[in-house]
Amino acid sequence: MRIAVAGGTGTVGRHVVAVAKERGHHVVSLSRAEGVDLVKGHGLAQALAGMDTVIDVSGIQTTSTKQAVDFYTNATQNLLAAEQEAGVQHHVALSIVGIDGVTSGLYAGKLVQEDEVRHGGVPWTLLRSTQFHEFVPLTVKIGTVGPLVAVPKMFTQPVAAREVAEALVDAAEAGPQGRINDLGGPRAEELADLVRSYLAKTGERKKVLEAVLPGRMGKAMRSGALIPAPGAAVGRQTFQQWLQAGNSDAG
Repeated sequence: MRIAVAGGTGTVGRHVVAVAKERGHHVVSLSRAEGVDLVKGHGLAQALAGMDTVIDVSGIQTTSTKQAVDFYTNATQNLLAAEQEAGVQHHVALSIVGIDGVTSGLYAGKLVQEDEVRHGGVPWTLLRSTQFHEFVPLTVKIGTVGPLVAVPKMFTQPVAAREVAEALVDAAEAGPQGRINDLGGPRAEELADLVRSYLAKTGERKKVLEAVLPGRMGKAMRSGALIPAPGAAVGRQTFQQWLQAGNSDAG
């Protein structure tokens, strides 16, 4: 199969590219570094020529609702339009567990993306996953102010990015299925506890302060809404196993 991976150089994207190649697929990565701009649509026509399937794991790091909605609206519309022109037969998209009803921040953007995919005219599969293990070092990076780390109060069930990639390639190989079972990690955790484990592993002497975020996004984080419901697919690698495997410099 000929697979294009949108966001192929990112946290999950690089694993998707590796897994797909390991399984013998012809893979093209779509990123700005490789001459493709999803938001502006530049380079898509050439990159998608002859492709059978697109796996979209592109993303943006932002807490701004407007930036998130603008990014996912433009990127998804451009991608789907180019896929129709190129005759792509299957669009696989990655989203986030538990975001229904959240109208702010990144989650609002992901809901817009999902809606575009459902109505975009290309047969589709949608996988929602929980946050990746790499979310923890990213939280530390964003939340650090001097000797303090501000961490949102959040229940999470982190999953290995490699396992998410495997599920996405499985979906590509299976053909269009609509929304498939959510995917989460093997253990529900409090984000602050994961951050403390990460800091202990890296030797960073910082104090963790939990912050209660406002709005529906913050409520979803605190309530456990971002934990997969019973019946979801469950990953194998725990955060502690990921950390002990030498990934403490990730993010």
